[in-house]
Amino acid sequence: MEYRRLYNEETGAQLQFSVFRPTDGLAEYHAMIQIEPRGDNFQAQLERIQLAEATLMGQPELRGAVPVFMRYFLSDSTNQQTLVKNKLQADGQPHCTISFIQQSPLNGSKIALWVYLVGAEAEVRNEADDLHSTLMIHNGYQHVWTMGLSSNEGTSGEQTTTLLNRYEQLLADYGGTLAENCIRTWFFVRDVDTQYHGLVVARRENFAQQGLTAQTHYIASTGIGGNPADPKAIIQLGCYALLGFQPAQQRYLYAPTHLNRTYEYGVTFERGTLMEYGDRGHIYISGTASINNKGEVMHVGDVALQTRRMWENVEQLLAEGGMTYDNVMQIIVYLRDIADYQLVDRMFKERFPQIPRVITLAPVCRPTWLIEMECIAVDARQTDFPRF
Repeated sequence: MEYRRLYNEETGAQLQFSVFRPTDGLAEYHAMIQIEPRGDNFQAQLERIQLAEATLMGQPELRGAVPVFMRYFLSDSTNQQTLVKNKLQADGQPHCTISFIQQSPLNGSKIALWVYLVGAEAEVRNEADDLHSTLMIHNGYQHVWTMGLSSNEGTSGEQTTTLLNRYEQLLADYGGTLAENCIRTWFFVRDVDTQYHGLVVARRENFAQQGLTAQTHYIASTGIGGNPADPKAIIQLGCYALLGFQPAQQRYLYAPTHLNRTYEYGVTFERGTLMEYGDRGHIYISGTASINNKGEVMHVGDVALQTRRMWENVEQLLAEGGMTYDNVMQIIVYLRDIADYQLVDRMFKERFPQIPRVITLAPVCRPTWLIEMECIAVDARQTDFPRF
């Protein structure tokens, strides 16, 4: 794993990116772009983010890399999403699938950006279907990244059902199913303290209809506070699916010494998922907080202790998949209370100075959880499966 950190004084941009480049295989990249708050308006900050993105794409390590998906973290999605879309369209930039979500970057800026890219050998088709997915094809696999799904009618439960049904039809069009092919989901919930329960019930009912139960498996996921651009939209969904793999390539991670199974407290997601290929492994760690193996919140009211327990839980999940924090390519941190930012930022800088990350304002699904994190990790390995 290679990590790079760049700072551009003119734009006030901080670029962190990770590079996984096997000796003979497809390279992968994750980048986090953040800018200093300089008291300028959103259009000026968007301009600075885009200049930083151009700097990123100009780095020798990323020569020829192709974006697969982007996520813009915004301070006011309702007003800012259209401005970003109009700017991208005016600039004629290729549109990979993009997630826009109101989760304010906690460094005080109005915008931050996460970008996932792959090497030029892959075939990348943008806006490949009615839901504007990105389809990445390489070595017999089809990777389908679908972001920004929302509905503006009904309760949180009804919107969840609508979005899952819509996504399941998309997968059917590719010849896949939710149960067999969906690897990772993100559910962003407006007013998570009151609206999360409706999502939980609707997702559980939909999953049962799809054959996803406590006796089979669920899907790695993050369910977190975040506002879609449409004020009537309560739920926003993002998904990653994979077609063309063998069932034996997928394994779920539990870390039972530290975490319990989620169905024990009524929710339906996996703690983490390992995907193995002939040349590498991927781990997708779900949103993870300070919890023990009885499903109890640990260290109520103490964000520092919750952070350390969260790190420990993620470390155990990574270890179960044969990896460590040295294999992590990116981290997203969600905080309930903006006043905790300085402390948490300092803790992450001390322990993970190189890993690309962003810290956003996004309440976790239990009010007593002050912090949550998710991450993606990769390592080199040799198996009999087809290469990535």
